[in-house]
Amino acid sequence: MSDKVSKKDKKTERINLVELTRRHHDTKTNVDRCQCAVRIVVHHCRGREPVDQRQNAGARHVTVRRREFIGIAGGAAVAWPLGAHAQQKARLYRIAYLALLRGENSSLAQALRERLHQLGYIEGNNMMFDYRSADDRPERLSQLAMELVQTSPDVIIAGYGTLTAKAAKAATTTTPIVFTNVADPVGAGLVQSLNRPGTNLTGLTSQAPEIVGKRLQILNELIPGNGVVAALMNPDTPASAAVLKELRAAAELLSKRLEVYQARTVDEIRDGIQAATKMRAAALLTIDDPLILSLKQEIADLSIKARLPIMFSFKGFVEVGGLISFGTDRPQLNRRAAELVDKILQGTKPMDIPVEQPTKFELVINLKTAKALGLTVPQSLLARADEVIE
Repeated sequence: MSDKVSKKDKKTERINLVELTRRHHDTKTNVDRCQCAVRIVVHHCRGREPVDQRQNAGARHVTVRRREFIGIAGGAAVAWPLGAHAQQKARLYRIAYLALLRGENSSLAQALRERLHQLGYIEGNNMMFDYRSADDRPERLSQLAMELVQTSPDVIIAGYGTLTAKAAKAATTTTPIVFTNVADPVGAGLVQSLNRPGTNLTGLTSQAPEIVGKRLQILNELIPGNGVVAALMNPDTPASAAVLKELRAAAELLSKRLEVYQARTVDEIRDGIQAATKMRAAALLTIDDPLILSLKQEIADLSIKARLPIMFSFKGFVEVGGLISFGTDRPQLNRRAAELVDKILQGTKPMDIPVEQPTKFELVINLKTAKALGLTVPQSLLARADEVIE
């Protein structure tokens, strides 16, 4: 009799074991569907009592409440199909980028895209990124801007320069526009004021009130004295007049004589550098312009050939052989622009987003070029430099 009972009990035990195994498999499948549920449970329960933590052969053991684990893991397993369904219906954002400069996609635009990725916008998933470049030809901007508007983007990003932002503005009065680098957005008629843009545009200005004067101060520290300082500028570029006004004020404050040379064409740029050399100018400053930026290698080479120190506003010049630069961290401006794009995609209107001014500046010095020009860079400048190229 006892043998029969024993066999019956064993049979029942095997059945129960099979059932438990099946239930365990079902539970494991649900948990596997959302592996993060286990991490959430462990993280959640470590901060709750009772917790038994002990070291054993270098391993960490955590004991948690059984009901707590089952409750949270079960909830996560139920939520899994809902989360998957939501992902399938995620909105696709169309972001357009209008560029003026050749190669902007691998520099400034790349910094913006990387920040968008960090914010959760993934190309091929929930974002379509449409890039168009004028390749250093401003006359192409208007047509490219209209083409981008026809794609019905959620937002247009205007890359480097005032001309780029103005072309985007002329193409649409409804699509939100974020400009990334405009010297004087109010003076250019892009926004009503920095604090209250009042239009479908917002973005970042590349100029701070003190930056032009600071360039001249640094140049005076590098090359002291009352020598003549020359400036190279394109009077047709929208922001040039405002920048030149600040430069004249800074020169007067430092008792410097300022000579200005126009740079509308490649020949005028070459002639300006030659004229500054002939009049024995102590140094030259460039005022940002698409043409000047597109010729940075040639200008850097001409500087060394003429033995004329030039202060630039962008470290790209120094990287190709220019002497020194002081200006905004342009990739940082583009990363910040990505954050403004995110605000707009989340529902904020451009007119309610203040235009931001730069907060980070870079001083970059090329010691190899300084040696070629016969200059000794003061230790005080080297100590303050963000980057020294040797």
